[in-house]
Amino acid sequence: MYNNNSSSTPSSSSSSEAGDIKSSLFSPGEPLRQPRTSPPVSDSNAESRSPIPSGHNSSSGADALVKNSKLSAAAPEFVPGSYASFQDDVYSDESEGYYAEPSLADFVQDFVSHLNSSPGSFESEIDYITDTLNNWVTTEEILQELVELIYVQSTSIPNFAYTGARLCNHLSHQLRLSPASRNFRQLLLRRCQNQFEQRDQAVKGDPDTQKRFHSYVLFLGELYLNLEVKSGKDKPGRAIVLLGALKDLLDALFSYPEDPNLMCAVKLLKLSGSILEDTWKEKGQSHMDDIIKKIEEVLLDAKCSRDVRQMLLKLVELRSSNWGRVQAAAVTSDATPDNDPNYFMNEPTFYTADGTPFTAADPEYSDKYQEILDREDYFPDAYEENGNDSFDEDEMDPEIEEAFERFCMESDAKGKK
Repeated sequence: MYNNNSSSTPSSSSSSEAGDIKSSLFSPGEPLRQPRTSPPVSDSNAESRSPIPSGHNSSSGADALVKNSKLSAAAPEFVPGSYASFQDDVYSDESEGYYAEPSLADFVQDFVSHLNSSPGSFESEIDYITDTLNNWVTTEEILQELVELIYVQSTSIPNFAYTGARLCNHLSHQLRLSPASRNFRQLLLRRCQNQFEQRDQAVKGDPDTQKRFHSYVLFLGELYLNLEVKSGKDKPGRAIVLLGALKDLLDALFSYPEDPNLMCAVKLLKLSGSILEDTWKEKGQSHMDDIIKKIEEVLLDAKCSRDVRQMLLKLVELRSSNWGRVQAAAVTSDATPDNDPNYFMNEPTFYTADGTPFTAADPEYSDKYQEILDREDYFPDAYEENGNDSFDEDEMDPEIEEAFERFCMESDAKGKK
């Protein structure tokens, strides 16, 4: 599936450069942080445990509190104490101390854990993550380590496959270190190929082996949907090499129709079935028809559980409805209530005098809408009575008028001075 090339070994000077980068990011020269808690105090020294020591009045305590406070009225912005971004969680120590130098594995695990718990922060955090990785990844050896770390996290953490695929796509375009023969995307695809070659054994393996293989299959499906590959001046497209790989993986799953394998195949097809079929049809291939035939054979012959059988039936039904996609609506200029089922979809909802809702699709729409217009003839009168049009600017409350005159006199007096 992929072309395996021999890898080059990084020099010792490159390793030293990586060490310099890390040391510059996390300088060990800062003083150690003071303990956050006081040492235990013996019972005999109870006086020292008093919140206000003897001979120290409350006002001096308040002065000390103000003096030591880090709050400032001139601060550019207010940040709640409960707020924490990825940068703050991992590396901010409020200038109070020093954290031990982390490894690349620690950094990857930290930001992956953060993205997994807060997937909505991807857009706001990805630039910081990329900048940090660009300072870190200076050799092909470190690049290979990064690929392995992200692959393992993406295929082992539940529900992280989608975010992991987005992360891989971003790094494949934004990492500065990108050797022609061993860039991030190529190393990632080669890592995926290693697992791909073990598919026939994995589908027949023990439950743990099958579980790891199924996570890999779903990650590859997300990777096919999210990984953009640029080829010359053409627009970025999907990695075609993954298209054939997914077909072979589906064949492997259906070749050993146990419940876990069948469930994995259903999840993959629900995830990417419409895109796969569209692409195969463009190439004149009928692979999806072959897959549906295999599903029908499983339903007839395999001894799968009732729940899995129901999942397969629902999948066949989904595919027969064009994967649940609504047919393209008529062109706006040609759309009519007869040829476009979505014609009245965005029409507003009105209400009659008794509260009955109706839209433009209602047969009595014209009459009901005219009734509303007739009722609104009364609104201008109410507006003139209570609105700005009836406000007399010459009328003013006596107290307000007196205060206004006094204000004008004081203003004139100040002007003469």
